[in-house]
Amino acid sequence: MNLRPLQCLFLLASMLVLPLALLLFGQWPLREWVQAGSLRANDAAQILFAFYVAVGITAASRANTHLAAPSSRRADTPRAKVWRASLLLLCLGPWLLFMLWSAAPLIAASVIRLDRFGETLTPGYFLIKVALGVLLLLVLIDAVQAWRAARRES
Repeated sequence: MNLRPLQCLFLLASMLVLPLALLLFGQWPLREWVQAGSLRANDAAQILFAFYVAVGITAASRANTHLAAPSSRRADTPRAKVWRASLLLLCLGPWLLFMLWSAAPLIAASVIRLDRFGETLTPGYFLIKVALGVLLLLVLIDAVQAWRAARRES
């Protein structure tokens, strides 16, 4: 099985749903029976969910599983695909670069401080901000790769 790096990332991220579900399900018995640890389980679930969504958005775009209006047959020509991909990159590119530029200091400061969750003071809140950077980078990479693929097809 020959997987590209992004495909490996998508596969690994898809497996995050299992521990995420266990952590979310485990909160109830931890809260009711053990009477400890439910907030920490919630903190860990938030981290997993952040990375799951950050990678999942790009994976869903690549698999064409997002909700979208159907395209007409005429719009499926190679030239139309190039136009669509170019417009997508033109719209998303500057916004993503701005978001990366403005989020980078926030993410860096959070990682340097090793931000903690507010209620429990458990470490790891900074990972949610790192997931924001991962999300932005993956969407930018996907838009550039879609544009390159459309240009190669035409």
